[in-house]
Formats: sequence, C-alpha cells, structure tokens
Amino acid sequence: MSNNQDLTPQEKKELEAQEEKTYAGKFYVPGTDVFETGDAITMAMEMPGVSKQNIDIKLEKRQLSVQGHINFDNYEDFKPVYTEYNVGHFSRNFTLSSEIDTDNIKASVADGVLTLVLSKAKETQLRKIQVN
Repeated sequence: MSNNQDLTPQEKKELEAQEEKTYAGKFYVPGTDVFETGDAITMAMEMPGVSKQNIDIKLEKRQLSVQGHINFDNYEDFKPVYTEYNVGHFSRNFTLSSEIDTDNIKASVADGVLTLVLSKAKETQLRKIQVN
C-alpha cells in the first residue's frame, strides 16, 4: 500500500473522486489487519455473513476496491437479543504502491474473513547475495 505522497497530482485527483462514491444501503468498513513479509503483504478483512459469491474485488490502475454484500434474506426473521456487529454490506478501498505485483493477487474467504495476499514485485523483494 502507499501513501498519497507517492502519487502524481492527476492520480491524487482520481483517488479523491473514487473515495467520494456513495452507495444505496448501509455499508460498513470491514476491520482489516495488514501483515508484511519479505515477499508479500497479507490483508485479513472481517466480513461476517458475506459468502464467497457476494464478494467483489476490483483493481483499476493502483486502486483496489473490495465490496462484500449481505444476503438480507438470512436476517429477515432475525430478532437479535444482543449483537456486537451491525448487519450490512462492506466496502473498502486501498491504493497500492508500485511495489505490488498486481498480476499476482490471491483472495480466499473462510469463517467470515476475507484474506488477500498481495505479492511484491520481484525487484522489490529482499534477496541475499552470496559472497564467494
């Protein structure tokens, strides 16, 4: 991921326009943990109640967009006694740095957690050079 200082003025303008989108219905920002290793960045997003078929991940330029949609039919007769999270759709956007190999992003979901593995480009990975 990258901060906005790495972007050109045009890219900053495009990013701001993308961040101002509005959607019909309730959308929540999923809690996300980010881990970095020498060869990848792993993101784990909490999306309780979202099935694999209802996750939409798009990459345009360096903008990664993740949306998870709830099937509200599952909650139609639901009368909660106590809840710690609200029921609704999820949406999150990230700007990826040029260090990410955008052709090699993997996604999986299990137990309400979406995991994205963003491989680093080969030229940015740490490598050990042997001394002869």
